[in-house]
Amino acid sequence: MLVQSTLEEKKGATMTNITVRIDDNIKRDAEALFDKLGMSMSGAINVFFRQAIREQAIPFQISMHTPKEKYDEYFNPHNMKILKESMEQAKAGQIVIKTLTELEEMAND
Repeated sequence: MLVQSTLEEKKGATMTNITVRIDDNIKRDAEALFDKLGMSMSGAINVFFRQAIREQAIPFQISMHTPKEKYDEYFNPHNMKILKESMEQAKAGQIVIKTLTELEEMAND
């Protein structure tokens, strides 16, 4: 990250420009997201910096695990085992097709 010496006054605070090198695709995707959220890239970076300063930490967890692996209870080992078994049964043609009405009737019996 290169901090340039360009300074300007904005709402009583001295502002500076920061130049960051980033992959074109990441920049494009981030700009599209921030646009949908109604903010600029600069605004999003300012939000990140302010939150980091407030928390005195990176404002999100940095981990080797993907969020689904670590936090999404749906993907726990028990459910993954059942899902894998169900997929194997479907591939083998061992499926039962029921309408929602039929399932509701079975639940009421």
